[in-house]
Amino acid sequence: MFHARSGHVAIAAALLLGLAACGGGSGGSGEADAGPTASPAAAGPTNAPLASARFLTQATYGPTPAEITRLQTMSYAAWIDEQFAKPPVSHRLTMNQAAADLAATGGTISQTNFFDSYWSQAIAGDDQLRQRAAFALSQVFVISFTDSTLRSQPRGVASYYDMLGEKAFGNFRDLLEAVALHPMMGVYLSHLKNQKEDPATGRVPDLNFAREITQLFTIGQYKLNADGTPVLGADGKPVAAYVSADLEGLSQVFTGWSWYAGSLTSDRTSRRFFGNDADLERDWRPMQDYNQYAANTNFHSISAKNFLGVTIPAQTLTTANTVGDLKIALDTLFNHPNVGPFIGKQLIQRLVTSNPSPAYVARVAAAFNDNGSGQRGDMKAVWKAILLDAEARTASTAPSAGKVREPVIRLANFMRAFKATSKSGRYSGLGNTDDPATRLNQTVMFAPTVFNFYRPGYVPSSKPIADAGLVAPEFQIVHDVSVAGYMNYMRSLVTVDANRDIQQDYTAELALATTPADLVERMNLLLFSGTLPDALRAQITAAVTSRTIPAPVYPTPAGASAPDSSQPPTNQANIDAAKRDRVYLAVYLSLASPDYLIQK
Repeated sequence: MFHARSGHVAIAAALLLGLAACGGGSGGSGEADAGPTASPAAAGPTNAPLASARFLTQATYGPTPAEITRLQTMSYAAWIDEQFAKPPVSHRLTMNQAAADLAATGGTISQTNFFDSYWSQAIAGDDQLRQRAAFALSQVFVISFTDSTLRSQPRGVASYYDMLGEKAFGNFRDLLEAVALHPMMGVYLSHLKNQKEDPATGRVPDLNFAREITQLFTIGQYKLNADGTPVLGADGKPVAAYVSADLEGLSQVFTGWSWYAGSLTSDRTSRRFFGNDADLERDWRPMQDYNQYAANTNFHSISAKNFLGVTIPAQTLTTANTVGDLKIALDTLFNHPNVGPFIGKQLIQRLVTSNPSPAYVARVAAAFNDNGSGQRGDMKAVWKAILLDAEARTASTAPSAGKVREPVIRLANFMRAFKATSKSGRYSGLGNTDDPATRLNQTVMFAPTVFNFYRPGYVPSSKPIADAGLVAPEFQIVHDVSVAGYMNYMRSLVTVDANRDIQQDYTAELALATTPADLVERMNLLLFSGTLPDALRAQITAAVTSRTIPAPVYPTPAGASAPDSSQPPTNQANIDAAKRDRVYLAVYLSLASPDYLIQK
């Protein structure tokens, strides 16, 4: 039977640990080739099965057999347009239903209910591009359950994730404002209840959100050329995009905002500003400005505010304009020339490749700057530019091509490839997958800091990667413990367990169990998008073949001299078990191979 003591599984573990140490796939010398090289996934018509699987690997949580077939009837652009038109499904409403169900037994919702809702949409959601886009955006505009307050606000976190999905296909300016005013972001980066400066006490506005909306959400640390490369000063060093005085000016803008208090401005009292008399919808409604609507609510700075070459003149208590100041700040950030290349490159990294060429970044930035109709910030144009670019659509064997498949994506890809369903309809049982020793070392909305799970410019301690001047962001959460944890966790999930809520369907794979080469080719389609190396193909095929399927033993009727092959074999259960063992091994060795971890 399939178990961890198998020699084949031990070999896979050694290969994967080697990947964690060196940062490379199997079979490569580490030397750069002459440039993009077409793989089977890129050969032939653009809607060929392997090419379709590769596109879906980038644009969704993973290809399914049905979607691979369906995509061959349309262009990729048409598929994207179809995805744009699909309505979002609300995690918050799912959480509300869970809360109502739990109330009947005296229970309350928790992070686990959000994780169930997340996996239900990641695995089975019809709007896959929106799901993948929301996950990518959640790694740029980070909030996290690691914050103690957010841990007690799972419905609020669900609504924040909903917001990212809802705004993913709109305009970046609207997305930026929704992020800035969401109460969960307000809690996480402490601009909710942020108060103006007070010279008498020495109080100054909180800088936290001002710093991160500048450094992480819009323009980055350094001035950028249109292709994402840094602008260099006379000393040959990158030129700073802002100085501390810019952040101080912005911090004054982000004062006077706090919890939603209802539709009446008179309800925006000092008590509500500080968190008392809570409105029932405050964990998901946008923050509101508290500015002279009630007594003792002069929380917004009225000083002159200077940032990024813009000055908002000093105001008085009666002319203070909290909303207007916010608009000026967000417009200034949105229109900064860095935003297109800075955000565009990170989204390329999340979907396609860790090391896009400057030309690729420039094309995506150009789509951000102008969607073809004179509109800036059109996210539909950005997603299309990312996914339809020639660099995305051409598979390459160059060391700079592709990206590490992050743990959450690996798990979702596996679930979708083998048509996982939920007995309860809730997709429960996965929950928090953060433990590196026993699970994935990654959980959605559980980044350790505002800098995400990994930095976009992270370079692992791998001489070939460092010497080539490449980055590998996801390797920041890959180490010996996480590799072993992933191996053991996936080994347990690959096998079908009737006690689990989520069940894979291996019917199609079992039909190929007697022909190992065909079974492995199916792995090539569903898990590798046609990029399975010949050497690995041969290794997996040999391993699967070594698992013998017993010959059928037919019953011999009483009085007959020979077995009756028209009757079911008496050892059918053993035959079925051997076929399952072959399928499990083919799937597991594929998932455990270094080549699977590298999305080409």
